[in-house]
Amino acid sequence: MNKKGFIFDLDGVIVDTAKYHFLAWQQLAKGLGIDFTEEENEQLKGVSRVRSLEKILAWGNKTISQELFNELMGKKNEEYLSYIAEMDKNEILPDVPRVLQTLKENNQPISLGSASKNARTILERVNLLADFNAIVDGNDVSKAKPDPEVFLIAAKEINIKPEDCIVFEDSVAGVEAANAANMISIGIGSKDVLGHADYVFNDFTEISDDFIKSLIEN
Repeated sequence: MNKKGFIFDLDGVIVDTAKYHFLAWQQLAKGLGIDFTEEENEQLKGVSRVRSLEKILAWGNKTISQELFNELMGKKNEEYLSYIAEMDKNEILPDVPRVLQTLKENNQPISLGSASKNARTILERVNLLADFNAIVDGNDVSKAKPDPEVFLIAAKEINIKPEDCIVFEDSVAGVEAANAANMISIGIGSKDVLGHADYVFNDFTEISDDFIKSLIEN
C-alpha cells in the first residue's frame, strides 16, 4: 500500500480553540483600551502569539515597552490555558475521529503541524494524543506560517517526502505554507477564503472515506 503523510493543523481543524483565543485576546485588548472584534480575530488564525499582539497594538495605534509586551503575552497565554484546561473530547470537531481512524486503518502516518505552543496539552485534554505519530508545534519552529517550516519538519518526523504529504488547514497562511512546501492542501472552511487550496470542504463531514483512500492511492 502507498504511504502518504497526513498533516493536520490543530486550531480550527481538529478542535475549535479560536473562540478561546478570541476571549483571551479580547480581554487583553480591553485592558489596553482597544476594541477587538471577531473579524479581527479571524485575521489572527495561524499567526504566532508575538505577531498577533503586534497586530492588535497596530489596530489600536498603541506603543508599549518590550517589558510590558512580554508580560502581556504571558498573561494572554495564562488566560487561554484556563479555558483549554476545561476542554474534553466533546470539543473535537465533527468527523475528525472518523478520518483519523480511516488513516490508521490504512496504515498512514499522521502528524500535527501547528503554530500552537499548547498543542500537546490540547490533544491530551481531548484524548487524541495517541492518534499522532509525530507532533510539531510552536515550540519546534522558528518561522511562522506562511513559511512552510512547520510542515516540512512534520513531514521529516514521519519520514515522508513533502510531495507525498497532504495538509488539512483552516487558515490562509496555513494553506500558503502547505502550497509552498509542495504538499496537497485541503482547506477546512469557506471556499471564498481558502480558494487557493487544492481542495476545500466546509468540515470533515464532507470528506468521505473514499476521498481519503483516493488521496492515498494517487
